[in-house]
Amino acid sequence: MGTNLFHINQKNAVQFVTFRTYESVAYYLKKHNKEVIENKPKQQYELDQFLDVNRAGAVLNNEIISLLISLFKSKNGIYYHLFAVSIMPNHVHLLFQQLQPLSTIMQNLKGGSAFIINKYRADPKRLWEKSYYDKVIRSEKQFQMTYQYIKNNAYKANIKDASKRFYGMYESE
Repeated sequence: MGTNLFHINQKNAVQFVTFRTYESVAYYLKKHNKEVIENKPKQQYELDQFLDVNRAGAVLNNEIISLLISLFKSKNGIYYHLFAVSIMPNHVHLLFQQLQPLSTIMQNLKGGSAFIINKYRADPKRLWEKSYYDKVIRSEKQFQMTYQYIKNNAYKANIKDASKRFYGMYESE
């Protein structure tokens, strides 16, 4: 499906990461007659826009939302310092400061979440697309824009349970 993307791996780097369900990416590639998704911001943005309104691979709903947010929060201080997460129906956005190598973080998050979700759904199918998109945040302005994007993503997509899909460290719980 995807290609091996170049990932910047730097301890203490602030990362914006997106990963998607396998079925959603497979549907996107088939519909757009593509073989791979390139790690270019414009193409990643277009893919996110497509997935925000498309139901392909949309398994991240209902109780799975709180399961994922709990899992991601439980890794805070061990793998990363978590700033924000948005659980969209077929993809996840994270904003964090790395404490471990990025590949270790992603392997832990995707593997752990796949185990929990597949157990909850009683469905051992492949859950996540192999690749993920990451972008190092280089300024306070970029951080604030990314945080707001993650915070408002479900609202902009008109998802009815948008308020349940976001966790941010700057929000009151």
